[in-house]
Amino acid sequence: MKIILLKDEKKLGKKGQLIEASDGYARNYILPKGIGVEATPKAMNDLKLQKANAEKVAQEQLETAQELAGKLGSVTVVTSIKAGAGGKAFGSVSSKEIAEGCKAQHGIELDKKKIVLTEPLKTIGTHEVTVKLHPQVSATLRVKVEEE
Repeated sequence: MKIILLKDEKKLGKKGQLIEASDGYARNYILPKGIGVEATPKAMNDLKLQKANAEKVAQEQLETAQELAGKLGSVTVVTSIKAGAGGKAFGSVSSKEIAEGCKAQHGIELDKKKIVLTEPLKTIGTHEVTVKLHPQVSATLRVKVEEE
C-alpha cells in the first residue's frame, strides 16, 4: 500500500514523502496513529499543492531577507557604555542592546538571536557585526560604541 507521510517518522521517512508499506502495517499502525494517509489521487494532488505553497513561502522569506540585508548595509547603530580612564570600558554591548538600538534608531526589528557576536563588544569605536537573516542571507551591521 502506498502511503504519504504526514509526520517525520524515524524508520519510515520524512514528512511529505511517498512510501510503500505492507497493508497490515499501514492499516494497523500508520493510519490509526495519524503518521500518514493512503496515497489516493486526491491526497497526491493535495501534497503537490502543499509543496508548491511551501516553496512560494520560502521564496518570499528569502526575498524579504535580501531586502532587509540591503537596508542593514547602510545602517549604523549607536550605543554607549561607561568607560574609565584611557577608554577602558566597564561593561560590554550585547546582541540584545544592538537589537533594541536598531529598532529605536532606525525602526528595523531584528531578533537578538540572529545577531552573531563572537564576543561582546568591549571597546569604544566602530565595529562590524554579522546578522544572519536567513540560512542563505547574512548582512553586516555597523555598531558605533561611544563613551557615556
